Amino acid sequence: MSPYKTKNIEKFKSEIKEDIRPWGKYRSFPYEQARSIKIITVNPGASLSLQYHHHRSEFWVVLDNGLEVTVGDKVWQPEKNEELFISRKIPHRLRCVGQEQARIMEIWIGDSNESDIVRIQDDYGRK
Repeated sequence: MSPYKTKNIEKFKSEIKEDIRPWGKYRSFPYEQARSIKIITVNPGASLSLQYHHHRSEFWVVLDNGLEVTVGDKVWQPEKNEELFISRKIPHRLRCVGQEQARIMEIWIGDSNESDIVRIQDDYGRK
């Protein structure tokens, strides 16, 4: 991993704050570094393209069970509430393998926009 990638992700991680309260806890994320914050919903049997980005890393929080995630050469089914950091230029994909829609929260880390998608493989013929 290049020092640039490591620096951005480590800075983001170091600025995640957790506060314990009598009723539980909350975590706050460094929104100043975020270019976009999304909730992505994937339909059963559907998948996003296998893709990477030149200008952004991504932080994902799994909101539902039933997803399969590919990051680099690793493929697994993350647990609900699992957190993932995806460095820029690392291929990744999200697929719904469950019987119901499943969601992640995605935060972009770095200056980027929707055109910063390099699709390696896409089920819908997009480039």
